[in-house]
Amino acid sequence: MQFTFATASKILFATGAARRIPELAGTLGSRPCLVTGGHPERAQWLIDGLTQTLREPLVVPVSGEPDTEGAAKAAEAAREAGCDVVIGLGGGSVMDTAKVVAALITNTDDIYEYLEVVGRGKPLDKRPVPLITAPTTSGTGSEVTANGVLLSREHGVKVSLRSTAMIADLAVVDPQLAASMPPQVTAATGMDALTQLLEAFVTRKGTPMTDALCREGLMRAATALPLAFEDGEDMSAREDMALAALLSGICLANAGLGAVHGFAAPIGGRSHAPHGAVCAALLPHVMEANLRALRERDPDSPSLHAYREVAVMLTADVACDAEDGAAWVRELCEDLSIPTLGELGVERGDFGLLADLAAKASSMRGNPVELTRDELIGILEKAW
Repeated sequence: MQFTFATASKILFATGAARRIPELAGTLGSRPCLVTGGHPERAQWLIDGLTQTLREPLVVPVSGEPDTEGAAKAAEAAREAGCDVVIGLGGGSVMDTAKVVAALITNTDDIYEYLEVVGRGKPLDKRPVPLITAPTTSGTGSEVTANGVLLSREHGVKVSLRSTAMIADLAVVDPQLAASMPPQVTAATGMDALTQLLEAFVTRKGTPMTDALCREGLMRAATALPLAFEDGEDMSAREDMALAALLSGICLANAGLGAVHGFAAPIGGRSHAPHGAVCAALLPHVMEANLRALRERDPDSPSLHAYREVAVMLTADVACDAEDGAAWVRELCEDLSIPTLGELGVERGDFGLLADLAAKASSMRGNPVELTRDELIGILEKAW
């Protein structure tokens, strides 16, 4: 047995914990850069707190899909302003941008020098400035992941800048921050967390540590997600989903993902559909395709046993088989009113290209079985 495991230096999980961010930021730096969503006025409470405790922050709003050009410009502005601590308050796009900004403040080459797939994938030369992440959704787990996902508009694909040095120094997880999410955002982000936990559990790169965390997260998400969708003020469900999302980020950072996320990057690059909704639309069909391929080509794979364990955790039926897990996920997607790929704007004419791009995606390397091009296109057909 041999594996490595990395996560945030410190995780603070508590309702109300976000109010401590100014105080905690003061232990890491003196000139903050605050990355927020497209409406920074919603973070005025934090802007005021940082101004009173440290100095007025440089505020970087992120609207829509963050792209390579915007992240590079934000990093340059933060560098010129002398920012020595970065705070990301928002969803996955905001926190991913914050990670990239923190990295590029100290690593000053062109951003494409460091990007995967479309760039050189050059390792970071210098450690990023200290980073605090605080999620306002419960889905991406970006608060503890080692990469920042950006859209390369030039190439029409989402790509990562990746390094374990980019994992946050402090992740502040306050379930109260997600309480205002509307039902459809709750559904999409929650399905992203569920997908990440499931893919990290059945991957070929899992470890005993990630497996244990995936089990905890899957059981919580299976129960809590429908409850949070029905009643956003159910704080017990919100806490469970915040924890499930946090665990999903830890697990994907250490065990990788699979075909769902292999597809999600090129689909997101071309259709700009919400990432979580894309993952949800694909998940049951990827599960079914993987199970068929494993039974045909690798019937002794440990991933088959993992899929059956997933089914037991999701259905609470010890007599079920692996395929029952996929059926449960399909029913959950219906209950959560998850749109199809077609409804999300994916074009049938792009299926061949999307399959080719997905096959090259880094996430695909963790899929429990290598899928053929026809199998990949078949997934898109069923999800459409």
